[in-house]
Amino acid sequence: MTAQFGAKSTTDDVLAGVDLKGKRILVTGVSAGLGVETARALAAHGATVVGAARDLKKAEAATAEVRAQAANGGSLELIELDLADLASVRAAADKLNVAGKQFDVVICNAGVMATPFGKTKDGFETQFGTNHLGHFVFVNRIANLIKDGGRLVNLSSSGHRFSDVDLDDPNFDHTPYTEFGAYGRSKTANILFAVEFDRRHKARGVRAAAVHPGGIQTELGRYMTPGVMQGLIDSINAQAATAGAAAFEWKTIPQGAATSCWAAVVAPAAEVGGLFCEDCHVAEPAEGPDLRGGVRAYALDADRAKALWALSEQMVGETFA
Repeated sequence: MTAQFGAKSTTDDVLAGVDLKGKRILVTGVSAGLGVETARALAAHGATVVGAARDLKKAEAATAEVRAQAANGGSLELIELDLADLASVRAAADKLNVAGKQFDVVICNAGVMATPFGKTKDGFETQFGTNHLGHFVFVNRIANLIKDGGRLVNLSSSGHRFSDVDLDDPNFDHTPYTEFGAYGRSKTANILFAVEFDRRHKARGVRAAAVHPGGIQTELGRYMTPGVMQGLIDSINAQAATAGAAAFEWKTIPQGAATSCWAAVVAPAAEVGGLFCEDCHVAEPAEGPDLRGGVRAYALDADRAKALWALSEQMVGETFA
């Protein structure tokens, strides 16, 4: 690596001197927060960005600054995509396939966190269905549009350390539901999806990575009360104190989106393919109760990745090569 970045690096830091003119990049979830900043940074460096969002009117307003800062041939176009509705997912993928324009990078940024128990339109538990299955179908349906040598970046979270996937009860039909347990399952699934997608596509140079953006105050936390949020931070800080580590600090949105941009267009593909990244570096293995730093072994387990892929195909009723 020619430059070293860390937790405080911003999108502008990691993309300094990077020319993305002629690159075509798809980013999901461009109606707020990290998605908007990711799109802004990429378009400002010349990329043609296709932004996907459930609410196009909201996304149109939220991305005004993306268009304003687009430079060196950069641009933004929007497509409708509701990850909690597979009919919408398939329609969006079909539209892109008909257009036939290839992508250098796909960044799966959209998601929900710590929602009350609910079901997607297709009957899947909300977080697993939206965060994992929606992206699973969407990406696989447009996989042939990812250029040889391209990349897939899945936004996961340190929240994967809350829970492994449950291959026997993905919809909490028999398991007591907890908001963070379900979130953890979905974020682990995001990593496992990257692991298996990387294995299946790396022969043509397409590599996949999962990233943790860090703790950022965005709309993602809208279901969490201030008390729940503070309780989580207190728990993290207690663990940090025991380990002699620094107290928790919020990241800014540009700092949070930096790892996505780094993994997508800066880091060497061979160094991030099939792995989990945080703070603009590849995460180290970590076990134990700590919620900060590192990746659980189960999230990178190749056999579990294959098993999740098979389960996901069964759940959505589609098989992908």
